[in-house]
Amino acid sequence: MQEALFQSTKECFGLKQYAKEQVKNIALLGHGGSGKTTLADAILYYGKAVDRIGKTADGSATMDFDVEEKKRKVSVSTSVYALEIAGQKLNLIDVPGQFDFAGGVSEGLAATDAAVIVVSGKSGLTVGAKQCFEKARSAGKAIAFFVGKLDSTHAHFYQILSLLSGQYGALICPIVIPYVEGDAVKGYIDLVENRAYAFEGMAKQEMPLPASADAERLRNLMLEAIASTDEALMEKYFGGEEFTREEIIGGLRTGIRSGDICPVYAGVQQLGDAVPMLVDSLLELMPSSADATVKLKDETAVPYDENGEKALFVFKTIADPFVGKLSYFKVLSGKISGDLRLKNNRTGEEERIGKVMWLKGGKQEDADSIAAGDIGSVSKLGNVLTGDTLSESGTIQIAPMDFPAPCLSMAIYPQNKGDEEKIAAGLNRLTEEDPTISVHTDNETHELILSALGEQHISVVVSRLKAKFGADVVLQQPRVAYRETIRKSVKVQGRHKKQSGGHGQFGDVWIEFEPCDSTDLVFEERVFGGAVPKNFFPAVEKGLRESTAKGVLAGYPMVGIKATLVDGSYHPVDSSEMSFKMAAALAFKEGIPQAEPVLLEPIGTLKAMVPDEMLGDVIGDINKRRGRIIGMNPAANKMQEVIGEVPIAEMADFATAMRSITQGMATFTLDFERYEEVPAQIAQKIIAENK
Repeated sequence: MQEALFQSTKECFGLKQYAKEQVKNIALLGHGGSGKTTLADAILYYGKAVDRIGKTADGSATMDFDVEEKKRKVSVSTSVYALEIAGQKLNLIDVPGQFDFAGGVSEGLAATDAAVIVVSGKSGLTVGAKQCFEKARSAGKAIAFFVGKLDSTHAHFYQILSLLSGQYGALICPIVIPYVEGDAVKGYIDLVENRAYAFEGMAKQEMPLPASADAERLRNLMLEAIASTDEALMEKYFGGEEFTREEIIGGLRTGIRSGDICPVYAGVQQLGDAVPMLVDSLLELMPSSADATVKLKDETAVPYDENGEKALFVFKTIADPFVGKLSYFKVLSGKISGDLRLKNNRTGEEERIGKVMWLKGGKQEDADSIAAGDIGSVSKLGNVLTGDTLSESGTIQIAPMDFPAPCLSMAIYPQNKGDEEKIAAGLNRLTEEDPTISVHTDNETHELILSALGEQHISVVVSRLKAKFGADVVLQQPRVAYRETIRKSVKVQGRHKKQSGGHGQFGDVWIEFEPCDSTDLVFEERVFGGAVPKNFFPAVEKGLRESTAKGVLAGYPMVGIKATLVDGSYHPVDSSEMSFKMAAALAFKEGIPQAEPVLLEPIGTLKAMVPDEMLGDVIGDINKRRGRIIGMNPAANKMQEVIGEVPIAEMADFATAMRSITQGMATFTLDFERYEEVPAQIAQKIIAENK
């Protein structure tokens, strides 16, 4: 039997409940491969929560506990670890850095009050780091940077710091910097204390403060940033007076919480070098739950209230077939304990809160209660989804969580017959777990369509579908919902006559077919003298409508056709509704090939946000897809909005292409607009494939 993903434990030395002033909720963000998960392990090791710093490469990282993470060697989902350290409670949230799992950024920022953006000293200020900064900034979170992997060849802290300053200006405020001799880091300087330390792993030893022009310059930069937070400090700074340690810490706290200061730290995750300096500083400077607020649906920001109405919101959901649904939540107000009954604002239904638990990576630890501003989990909630707010009154609701929309779609077919129900049930559970995937049945092609954020994202969904729910599937490119229509008017006869002893069958119609603008068949009659009795008109129309379901070129539905019954004849004994229905079908089969039938394809309106410097490449790619640019609008952050119209048939791999061309910086939406005639050479190929 497969081992359950999560384990619940009751430890004799469990976590205690801290007041909100002692609770810090911090997310680790950054580009994939920057070292977030390793930094999380290093922080846990420093806090004595684990006995070694794990490695993503060998599957030993504490925060990468999911089977898919161990297999792929990358983080694919948000993980949380509740840690007691230095008399405070730290809820550390490790967020995936791959673009395919960007939904984790939304989850992490919804639950935390501060973000540490991890930057590789070797790779530099990447697109992922920039995007994380923008998202954290727009969410109003305190932001710090950690420049890591400084033991790597070609890693260079001061180049990265220069890039950060060039990108974010006066916000950048170095706190812990490396002292470098040659190409080797010999120690780290704490600019707040103005002291230097050498590290052997986590063990630090004070060393003489080196005479470093960089250190002197950067400490002055830090002091200037602190002075800008308060008029009295500004006067003192320009008066040449030294700040006390309390004034430095106070100024940093003020600037960080207002968003005017983003502290920068340095270190080596895997070895633990300078990680203690980072953690101690974060615990002292970063906002606690007492300093933070949560935004409600009406845009008001309210503090976390330990004495208020019991309320929580769910920021992540895990669907596990063994333990059932596991909901990660943050408490908005009051204290949440077991056996509570809270009402879901979205559904109006009452939910019973069972045992509440602290989160420790892939394990949980039983909790007596969890107070406002803190994070926990509960299993087996009923109709509760990510983003739902539960409260005693049912009237509280947080602002909607902002998840990226899926941009890559594949059709899903069962590997084994009879697995359709199993696949549907599994996908339904997985969409509850991950709001960035969607599943629907295309009414035109009758295919089950899975949409996600990229190829790797879809691969993980398929893998989980098999591992968790025992459903094997095959992926195919979704079929395009083409249409057929006519370009010419014709008048044809449809005559159905059959004699087989006794009553025969006889129906005879003359029908004019002509193009029109309707998406549905337009049926009219202009029969004079009773050539076709009125009671057979519905049968004629039914025969025509059924015929339009499958066109004569490639079998696609026909649109834009007006059919007028103008003449015919009948037999008083042998004519029937079925006879006239058959006659109408014969007229359709005879007339449509004469009416210059053509193939139509769906055209979508594309709206893409593209960096200025990559605009030409993106437009070139759109043109290759037979697209037409119809407008461009300047946008913020050196971006351009490109508006165009493109054949949807050409857009299957557009998400992958955009990620490659723009290094993941572009975003886009594609919405169906109308149908247009397919170019002749392409139409011939489609028709041949469908013969």
